[in-house]
Amino acid sequence: MILTRLATIATGAALLVACGSDRDIVQYGPNPDLPEQQRGLLPNMTIADPAGWGDRRPVVPAGFTIAPIATDLKIPRHTLVLPNGDILVTEGKGGGNAPVMRPKDLFVGYFLGKGTSPVKGGDRITLLRDANGDGVYEQRAIFAENLNAPYGIALVGNRLYVANQDALIRFDYRPGQIRASGPPVTVTPLPAAINHHWTKSLAASPDGRSLYVGIGSNSNIGERGMAVEEGRALILQVDAETGASRPFATGLRNPTALAIQPGIGQLWAVVNERDELGPNLVPDYLTSVRQGAFYGWPYSYWGANPDRRVRPFKEDMVKRAVRPDYALGSHRAPLGLSFSAPAMGDRFANGAFIGMHGSWNREVQVGYKVVFVPFRGGRAAGVPVDFVTGFQADGKTFGRPVGVTVDPRGALIVADDLSNTVWRVTPVRPPAPARGRQS
Repeated sequence: MILTRLATIATGAALLVACGSDRDIVQYGPNPDLPEQQRGLLPNMTIADPAGWGDRRPVVPAGFTIAPIATDLKIPRHTLVLPNGDILVTEGKGGGNAPVMRPKDLFVGYFLGKGTSPVKGGDRITLLRDANGDGVYEQRAIFAENLNAPYGIALVGNRLYVANQDALIRFDYRPGQIRASGPPVTVTPLPAAINHHWTKSLAASPDGRSLYVGIGSNSNIGERGMAVEEGRALILQVDAETGASRPFATGLRNPTALAIQPGIGQLWAVVNERDELGPNLVPDYLTSVRQGAFYGWPYSYWGANPDRRVRPFKEDMVKRAVRPDYALGSHRAPLGLSFSAPAMGDRFANGAFIGMHGSWNREVQVGYKVVFVPFRGGRAAGVPVDFVTGFQADGKTFGRPVGVTVDPRGALIVADDLSNTVWRVTPVRPPAPARGRQS
């Protein structure tokens, strides 16, 4: 009964707030349009309506093909292509024990759950193997299990690092092994109290000495008080050998994927920005991450644009805020990031692929696709290009992209946590010339 009443209130509130506000604006690149803030009793909401793929497939550009290489997984999040071509898939569904503070928290949580997979998270890592290189991953094994919502994953030499929702752990790794040889070693604990944003993204420095862990905030905009945000909304730098850690960059509301730029060694992140300021605020973004920089959350967004919902408000923090590099649009929910490789073809050789999980906090849904952001001179530049689409059609949602990983041999691996599928996108290879008998 309570949820029914809340739904009635939400419908009316959404109509009042959304009327005339969901216009198309330019929100990609270094200078996105930032409209006026909009506030309402309840946020705009259009939740994904899940459906099975059936005979459908995601859509890819001409010259590429897509196929599922693993199905019936247990909430696949991120993937790692190992040097021998095996693929590791982290599977899990995390979350904390955040208390309901407002009636709308109850309402939002209830309906958000309807747009996700009902499958229980696997708390494991699955290995996929294509033994003969024909693109069919005929072997599947559980590499490690009994984990705690694993998300980010990275290989450094003979050590495999995994970011659980409560700790950074590691396994010894031998090339070709199918199962971990023993239990994991804890490198360092990670913040897990409340865990409003539970995902812990991960990347390793080029020399392997440092690990970077993305840790999301414990709220949308500090409504639980700033004490519970200690050690949150930041990227942590961890010494891989000792586990000693320190904040590398702060003020990033939810840095959901990290990647190192090839040849340069620069750390990049995609970040999910705040909600409940209207359908076109605030743009999620892709950015290089500067050591010691503060990126605004919760006091401001896109540089020095203040958000005065925070109490107590700190003007001095607004002045410190750094502008991100490249806007991706509001409420797209980017969860995956991977730099490309020449084997993906000239058009997609220089740039980054981004998996967009999709919106909930707006009337017209956006995201639900994988895009390619071109780079020039080492920086994100130009218009994002749709690369994998077709996750929504006819009012239904068939999949939601999370992690994306470029196989340097020429493939993009996409984890889909709604249909519990891992997809593989490859360039169409021209047929080999026929070998005739020489006379």
